[in-house]
Amino acid sequence: MQYGLCVPCLGEFAAPRSVADLARRAEEAGWDGLFVWDHVVFPYGAVEVADPWVLLTLVADATERIRFGPLVTPVARRRPGTLARQTTTLDRLSRGRLVFGAGLGFTLEAEYGSWGEPTEPQEVAARLDEGLALLTELWSGEHVDFRGAHLSATDVTFLPTPVQRPRPPIWIGCNWPNRLPLRRAGRWDGVAPMILGPDGSFGPTPEIVTELIGALTEHRTGAGNFDVVITGRTPADRPGAAGATVGAIAAAGATWWLEGFHPGPGQYEEALRRVTAGPPRADNALGGDARKQE
Repeated sequence: MQYGLCVPCLGEFAAPRSVADLARRAEEAGWDGLFVWDHVVFPYGAVEVADPWVLLTLVADATERIRFGPLVTPVARRRPGTLARQTTTLDRLSRGRLVFGAGLGFTLEAEYGSWGEPTEPQEVAARLDEGLALLTELWSGEHVDFRGAHLSATDVTFLPTPVQRPRPPIWIGCNWPNRLPLRRAGRWDGVAPMILGPDGSFGPTPEIVTELIGALTEHRTGAGNFDVVITGRTPADRPGAAGATVGAIAAAGATWWLEGFHPGPGQYEEALRRVTAGPPRADNALGGDARKQE
């Protein structure tokens, strides 16, 4: 199990240097990753918004070990050539630590309708799939002639290539229990579901993770590593309870646990407290450092 944070690019997290400092502290405290939302505008009220690629550039520069990336980029609203350049440059800057999270976007009306672009889910999904296919060809460094229903690239060779070969890992975002995106996730390297309870708070359980992995299995086409990335919240002041919660999620088959934060007053300070307390490792369920129990 690996442990990370997922923070907005909004509100208190819209300050690039603050997010870079959070990433640096996370690395020092033993966390494995930091991921950011990707929005141009936010559908729920006027709020400060930062460009995720600027945030991630500072994160890459402030750290040496942790993985990072967008969760998730709405690929269909970005030009694939520009996206290939941004991701390649970040992967090279970080010496191969980028994870590329991709999805439709949230909400379609805000991500696309605000700019006069089509909001029909089927068309956005088709553009997402074509975008991912074109990105992988561009990342290859080989000659590309791509003709799709929505996208094309003519006589293009993208150099340099990302450090990671054949490409950075791709995680597909989805809203559970919607199962259609699992077909897409099964073709790539991981799934990052948003699992919410009736009140809108994070609501992952071992039972849901087991069900999700079971539903995903029939769609898996690759033979390599596959990540199941679960986002939730655990208390900073109760390491035993946090370790027990995440240990049960890991036993159900998850490979990453992300502490998730929302925009709002005090959320950045809460993230700092959670980072400083350290990852919710399963050995903390024993009541502290497992080595002290020997």
